[in-house]
Amino acid sequence: MIEPRDEIASKRSKGPMSRLGVVFGGSRGIGRAVAQLLAQRRHRVVVISRNQEAAQATADTLSGVEHVGLACDISKEHEVQRTFDTITKTCGPVGFLVNAAGINRDALLMRCKSEDMVSVLHTNLLGSMLTCRAVLRSMLSNGGAIVNIGSVVGVKGNAGQSVYSASKAGLEGFTRSLAKEVASRNIRVNLVAPGLIRTDMTAGLNEEEYGKRIPLGRFGDPQEVAHAVLFLLESPYITGHVLLVDGGLQLTM
Repeated sequence: MIEPRDEIASKRSKGPMSRLGVVFGGSRGIGRAVAQLLAQRRHRVVVISRNQEAAQATADTLSGVEHVGLACDISKEHEVQRTFDTITKTCGPVGFLVNAAGINRDALLMRCKSEDMVSVLHTNLLGSMLTCRAVLRSMLSNGGAIVNIGSVVGVKGNAGQSVYSASKAGLEGFTRSLAKEVASRNIRVNLVAPGLIRTDMTAGLNEEEYGKRIPLGRFGDPQEVAHAVLFLLESPYITGHVLLVDGGLQLTM
């Protein structure tokens, strides 16, 4: 349950938190690590997942007592708008938005089903477009920062991941273009492009084998990506930037 803003304010004993951060895909992997780090920095966090219980369970583990979890399918426009309506009415204006929700349906293009193509593009690309559009009205008056989570594959490409790569490459172009559109309103938009990170998406990969292809010799941890996200959220003079967090993997691709 989201508490009204006046009740929340009365509970604050150490001053107001700096920003309200909304993290899509915040119940696991990189999104969860971002939510944890934002909470540690005394930002209030709204954790969003397709699963309400998972979102709230994550919110309940964050430091502090003012974090909430909500359910939303970002590929559905009406759900995205309803979610932001709820957030702004009960929590106030959004200062940070992190788009960490994503899926993959890896296969050679000749074997990729059309429905899988649509699912990947709707979630990874269209979903982030919808959340960004929905949050802008909340940020127009006070500024804000958006970080989209892309992929090194979107920068370099990879056989067997053409659709996933397309969704992330599109997200990179979208990020740069949106950064130009909203910079005059003090809204910054950046992208973090992780490499092989220890998440559900890489659970089936042999780290010892794949780690040999990475100059740093290992997979990354979600927390290492989260620090890059926080850096971009809190850096007031960076926008339109793509930051690779991949242990040097792009050097070998």
